[in-house]
Amino acid sequence: MCIMWLPLLVVLGLILLYRWYRQSQILENLTDKYVFITGCDSGFGNLLAKQLDKRGMKVLASCLTETGAENLKKETSSRLRTRILDIGDSKSVSSAAEWVSSIVGNEGLWGLVNNAGFGLTVAPNEWQTKEDFSKVLNVNLLGAIDVTVHLLHLVRKARGRIVVVSSAAGRLASIGGGYCPSKFGLEAFSDSLRREMRDFGVKVSIIEPGAFKTPACMVVDVYRNNLNRMWERLPAHIKESYGEDYFKQYIKILEALPVISSPKTYKVPDCMEHALTAVHPWTRYSPGWHSKLHDIPLSYLPTAISDYWLGQFTPKPASRTSADEKSKGH
Repeated sequence: MCIMWLPLLVVLGLILLYRWYRQSQILENLTDKYVFITGCDSGFGNLLAKQLDKRGMKVLASCLTETGAENLKKETSSRLRTRILDIGDSKSVSSAAEWVSSIVGNEGLWGLVNNAGFGLTVAPNEWQTKEDFSKVLNVNLLGAIDVTVHLLHLVRKARGRIVVVSSAAGRLASIGGGYCPSKFGLEAFSDSLRREMRDFGVKVSIIEPGAFKTPACMVVDVYRNNLNRMWERLPAHIKESYGEDYFKQYIKILEALPVISSPKTYKVPDCMEHALTAVHPWTRYSPGWHSKLHDIPLSYLPTAISDYWLGQFTPKPASRTSADEKSKGH
């Protein structure tokens, strides 16, 4: 029986060996290449900027705040340059694009990393307003598109790389609000862009991380305050439908986020770096076991199964509880 399986195991081993060899090939002359990264105040963008700077690459790092920019300068070489950028503001994006163009000149821009994001309005959809949704979409989706469109001609000139930081939540919508729609939108934009850029020699990679211990996942107080704000402004009839217990359970879910988040934050910038420096980058990267073994596999299952599974971890509204009790009474 073992002998029958031996040829299959040999073939599988050779395929894996070939894939490893192919993906381990790294480009030469990386120190000549410019990379522009958004969202470098903290988190993945900050880690990547430091990582590429140590590699000797020419890093152009945009930050939302002066403090973020100054702190990054202190921890990197003189090669790294910073720029204040609010990707939700078109004038700021246009100005930053001119700045990048003036630096890279005829060399073009080898790498564009769309990393900046916003995701603090986590709450049930019905609790949110159009403004709550647009605040997230304007940064995560429209801001990233704006940056890309402004810099695309420079990336084409270098026949370079575009790296888009999406999320496992861009494959499986497990929370309400604008975060998941923004990430689903990034997936669609990146897919269409990859196909359009293929003949120009530009490669587009999508990063789909799970939960990691970045500042965005650790600010539980901010999440809690936003949820409180939304709950307090709800009409009485909606509050009654959901119930106080639903609200409290939702807060517990948010408080658990730092606990379930992985401390191995280096995995995400490692994927970004590979997408920028490998001869054959992957189309998609899914750093973190939560992404690899839960969110993405679950997204492929029949809807009934994924809905049932996710439903085991979500609060139950008061209206449903009352209905269940009535049905039991009959």
